[in-house]
Amino acid sequence: MDDHGSRNLQGLVSVLLGVLALFSSQYIRAQVVNGKDYSSLSGVYHTFDMAGDDVFGQQFPSENFTYIDDVTGTKVNALTTSRHNNSKMYQTHPQWTADGKYVVITSDRTSTKDKRDRQAYAISMDSFEITQITTGNRGSDLHLGWHTNSAYLFRGNRLVQLKLDELLADSNKGTVGQPEDYEVELAVVPDSIRPSGLGLDAKENRVFFSRGLGKEKSEIYCVDFESGKTTKVLEVPFRIGHLQSNPFITGEVMYCWETGGDSPQRMWYMTVDADGNVTNKPIYNEHENDWVTHEVFMGPDHILFHLMGHLDRLQTNQTGLYSLNIRTNEPTFHGQTNKGGYWHCNATPDRKWIVSDTFDGRLYRINAEDNNDVVLLTQGHRGISVSPFTSEAHLHPSVSPDGKWVLINSSRFTDSDVLLLPLFPGK
Repeated sequence: MDDHGSRNLQGLVSVLLGVLALFSSQYIRAQVVNGKDYSSLSGVYHTFDMAGDDVFGQQFPSENFTYIDDVTGTKVNALTTSRHNNSKMYQTHPQWTADGKYVVITSDRTSTKDKRDRQAYAISMDSFEITQITTGNRGSDLHLGWHTNSAYLFRGNRLVQLKLDELLADSNKGTVGQPEDYEVELAVVPDSIRPSGLGLDAKENRVFFSRGLGKEKSEIYCVDFESGKTTKVLEVPFRIGHLQSNPFITGEVMYCWETGGDSPQRMWYMTVDADGNVTNKPIYNEHENDWVTHEVFMGPDHILFHLMGHLDRLQTNQTGLYSLNIRTNEPTFHGQTNKGGYWHCNATPDRKWIVSDTFDGRLYRINAEDNNDVVLLTQGHRGISVSPFTSEAHLHPSVSPDGKWVLINSSRFTDSDVLLLPLFPGK
């Protein structure tokens, strides 16, 4: 290149740098408009944020909106109301941090059309502000601690503990460090194993997870926190889904024969004793026209589940809401509703009260000792649905550890939001 060409190139670079500097300075000064400084209100930039910025530890202003259900009179608090898709954790797992101060959800609010990913967020039960607690490749199978303000998840084959106490405290102070500053690596699972379906033991000293080997075989593994060792404990000739540890008793795991619909025998129970001996058995032996679904724990010795009633062939047997003593295999019937029947369920820790939803987005409170004591808490959360097989959000109700609140998904405002309401309105 001759001197003339070189000078032209240098001039072009100088112009581009000048434009960039001008753009940057205008962006930095964008909070000052017509001489007025709006920087003190800069936080509202995050409201309905369109940028999709993935910023670890960032806080979003509260989106909560309270309204009175026009049918039941219940005061409902929509914790999320933005254009994004927000979802509570699955009802088999804890929703609240161990201290009860935060609800943890997932959302695509920092995603883009290219990434289409989700991160985890903690919503303050006091201010309803939303804090981003994962970033980048957020990992899989996030499980909140039973006794500590921690989250456990897999990043690929690395099992890590996320120290939520420290992260949330630093976020509140505006002093968030790097993501790795809040993580403890507990174990590395062999590369040949792809973990799925995390269940945290009641002692919070190990996890169980499943590994699928096609539709015809699955395995369950245990990872011990102290030794970091991964041990295969069970193999079954079907696909495992919805693996969950008994929150109250160590070494006990419930899981299901997963088909995406009905299965010959849905619910199974595995126990691992102190010597490592494994027992595996079906629980609630199904009749030919039983369709069992959405099992959850109901205290240390009971589970709660549904016998679906939305098809004619299923109604040859009694359908509805059941609990089961897993020590005696004795079932108790808790009633059924109309328009296809109950769908998902949860219960208070003392087993006295049950919540259950329906295909069309109604949520009921049921007295576990009196099937006639049924109260409609809220409705209108699946406005166009009369079937389980539609795109509207599944309510997946969860009761808070103190037995006072119910957390649900809802399609009342957007495709999916997270709503909070009292179990006993008016109290």
